[in-house]
Amino acid sequence: MPIPFIMPKMDMDQEEAFIGQWLKKEGDHVEKGETVIIIETDKITSEVEAPATGTLARLLYHENESAPVTNIVAYILEDGETEADLPEQEDQDSEQTVIEEKNPVTRQNNRVIATPVAVRLAEAENVDLHDIPATGNKITKQDIENFLEKQNQVKTRVETPATPLARRIAKTESVNLSKVNGTGPRGRVQADDVNSYVENKPEALSPSYKSAIPGNSINVSIMRKRISDKLTSSYQTTPHIFLTVEVDMSRFEANRRLMNNVANEVGSDKISLTAYMVKILAACLKQHPYLNASLEEDKIKFWEEINIGIATALSEGLIVPVIHNADKMTLNEIGKQVTQLSQKAKVGELTLQNIQGGSFTISNLGMYGIHSFTSIINPPQSAILSIGAVKRRPIVVDDEDSINVRSMMMMTLAADHRIVDGAVAANFLSDLVKRLENPELNIN
Repeated sequence: MPIPFIMPKMDMDQEEAFIGQWLKKEGDHVEKGETVIIIETDKITSEVEAPATGTLARLLYHENESAPVTNIVAYILEDGETEADLPEQEDQDSEQTVIEEKNPVTRQNNRVIATPVAVRLAEAENVDLHDIPATGNKITKQDIENFLEKQNQVKTRVETPATPLARRIAKTESVNLSKVNGTGPRGRVQADDVNSYVENKPEALSPSYKSAIPGNSINVSIMRKRISDKLTSSYQTTPHIFLTVEVDMSRFEANRRLMNNVANEVGSDKISLTAYMVKILAACLKQHPYLNASLEEDKIKFWEEINIGIATALSEGLIVPVIHNADKMTLNEIGKQVTQLSQKAKVGELTLQNIQGGSFTISNLGMYGIHSFTSIINPPQSAILSIGAVKRRPIVVDDEDSINVRSMMMMTLAADHRIVDGAVAANFLSDLVKRLENPELNIN
C-alpha cells in the first residue's frame, strides 16, 4: 500500500508550513531519512525527510504553496506498486469549519460555514467571516481575497507575492516588499532577495517599533501571541523562586580583555561576555543536575546534555536559539555559535535544530544598562538566569580596610520550586559566583 507523506507539525500551535523547495520530483526514487522538502514556518526553515524508501508520487502541494500540517503532501510507492495503487484523490480541505456566531445573522441557522484555509486567512487579515459573501455553499479563500480587494485592504502578501521567511525578514528590517525585486516563480520575493536589498540599501533600517504610535492600535502578531500564551502558562503553573546575587566581575573582565588582545593579534574573533558566561555556566551545570532538569509528570528528568538557550530579542518578539553540548565545546567554538545564531535569529534563518532541546536558558539585558531583573522560566526547563549590566562602582573589599572600584554584576536565578529547593538553587548560584570571580581557576 502506498505510504502517505505527511506534512509534519513543528510547533504546538502551527497550522501550516510553506513549501520552499521540493528536492525530488514525481517519479524520483527516495530513501527513508533522505531530505525531500525544504519548508518554512513563521519562525524557522527546516528539512523534511522521506518516511520510507520508494518512488515519490502524486505531489499534492507544490513549491511556493502552503500546506496544512498533518495533511498528506505526497505518496511513496513501494517496490511493485504503481500510480494505479494510489487511493482516490480527495480534497483535504473539503472539511467545513463552523464558526458559531455571537450576534445572530441570517446564514444557515446563525452559523458561518467556511473552509479551514478561509478561517486562517480571515484571522490573519483581521476580517469578520460574517461580512464575507460566499459564492458557493461555504466561504472559501477566494471569497475572502475578493472581499479584501473590494475593500482596498489587500495586504503585502497579496500585492507582492513573497515567502513567509521573506516577509519575516522584511518586517524585521522595516523593508517595503513592493520595492524588492523578486527572483522566484512569477516574481515571488525570496528571502535572499530581501537580504540582498537590505545589504545594498544605504539607509538600511534596524528593527524598530515604528508602528507603536500613540492613539493607534495594532494586531498582536502570531509570534507575540505564542510568547504570551507560553509564558503566561509557565508563570501560572510553575511555582517560581527567585534568588539574586552580586558578582565581582573584575577578574572575569580582565581575563576576557587579555584573551581578546591575543585574539586581535592573531586575527581571530573576540570573545563576548555571553559566550564566556555560557562556557563557565556549562561547567557549573555539570555539578548541579537539578538545574539541568525537567519535570515529566511525576518524575524529574535529568538531561544528559547541557544545552544552553540564549534569549534573543527580535522586533516582533523573543526567540531562544540553543548552544547544544556547550560543556563539550571550546570557548572559541561557543563564541562562533553565539554569533552565528544571533545573526540567523535576526533574519529568520534559524532551523528547528537551532531552537529545540534547550535544558537551561540565560537572558542578558546588560547591553541596555539594566542592573537587575527577573525572567519567566522557559518550560519544560527548571531554571533561567537573568544577567544584568557590568558596572564599575566602589565596593568595600572583604578583609581589607579599604574601598576599591570593582566591575560588579547582578544575576537573578528563577527556578521551578517543584524541582529545585531554595538551598539547592543557592548552592548553584554560590558555585557560579565562585567560578565567575575566579575564571583562571579550573574549578571542577
